[in-house]
Amino acid sequence: MSETPRKLSIAEKRQRRSAARLYAVQALFQMEAAGQAVDRVAREFETHRFGAVYEDDEMAEGDPALFRAILEEAVNLQARIDQMTDRALVAKWPIDRIDPVLRALFRAGGAELLLPDTPPKVVITEYVDVARAFFPDGKEPKFVNAVLDHMAREAKPEAF
Repeated sequence: MSETPRKLSIAEKRQRRSAARLYAVQALFQMEAAGQAVDRVAREFETHRFGAVYEDDEMAEGDPALFRAILEEAVNLQARIDQMTDRALVAKWPIDRIDPVLRALFRAGGAELLLPDTPPKVVITEYVDVARAFFPDGKEPKFVNAVLDHMAREAKPEAF
């Protein structure tokens, strides 16, 4: 007999979507650093990271549909997203000169800004939280907020 999956609460759905965003940034970083293809990295994350237990630490379950959508959009529209990011950055600091984690974060956030479902303010808030996870003591979260706000106003001006 197979069990019917239980319905997730709103809080659990939000937690899975937040985890998917964090995993998407990590996956994009890994793809760039190791030169790996999106399908391979996506399968690795879904198989070995979503809900995995490492030395008594349990990884969060991610929303696989959002995770895949962000990765695919980031890969398929990378040139467009990078151009949006370049326009949001200070002159003489193109995207290829910034920290690779921030580059992955801007690509993931930019990809989600180009998806139709999530409001830009939610995307910005979520990726600022991701930045805090990677840079807990730095100025990067404020930087991420400013860049994503600029990108959001370009991608979805009607939301402002």
